[in-house]
Amino acid sequence: MRKKDREKEMKTKGRRMRRRKERRKKAVRDFFGLIAYFLFLCALVYLVLTYVGQRTVVNGDSMDPTLADGQNLIMDKFSYHFSDPKRFDIVIFPGPLEAGEHPYYIKRVIGLPGETVQIKEGKVYINGEELKEDVYGITDYIDEPGIAEEPLTLSDDEYFCLGDNRIVSFDSRYEEVGPVKRQEFVGRVWIRIWPLHLFGKVS
Repeated sequence: MRKKDREKEMKTKGRRMRRRKERRKKAVRDFFGLIAYFLFLCALVYLVLTYVGQRTVVNGDSMDPTLADGQNLIMDKFSYHFSDPKRFDIVIFPGPLEAGEHPYYIKRVIGLPGETVQIKEGKVYINGEELKEDVYGITDYIDEPGIAEEPLTLSDDEYFCLGDNRIVSFDSRYEEVGPVKRQEFVGRVWIRIWPLHLFGKVS
């Protein structure tokens, strides 16, 4: 074999070896890049579920017709770090110890800190004026006023919360639950994700 041919063959082999090395390096970079991407996604999901949103399931009929038993929701855990709950927000908070297998309640904010709440003649009154709350289709008449039968003044960190289905809801009307402290709120209901035909923001 002539010298030029040998040199040409050596150069060809060298190029092949360099290409193989480059391919191996690229494969290693891609592999570690994939791992880094996976770890980033895991961290992102953890942060979202811990500080921003969390899946929860409706248990019971106390929020009918707004929310039904078995529906899956995403709870917003972020907003209340920067703003206070508003009237008619649907919130989640721990129930009383007697709640047993239903440790968290889903209810609607009705009375705000400093307000006086009373339920008389089947209606909710805030500071002596009837509250207009037909925007979400709740039960028209409240037959059990509970502790709000007499005017109940909330402290500067208390909220009066009721279920939309007032006939069956166990809520702030009852001494075991009572007004809910601001720091007890875990978050507010944000989006319904199941069933799919009802997917969307909950209000």
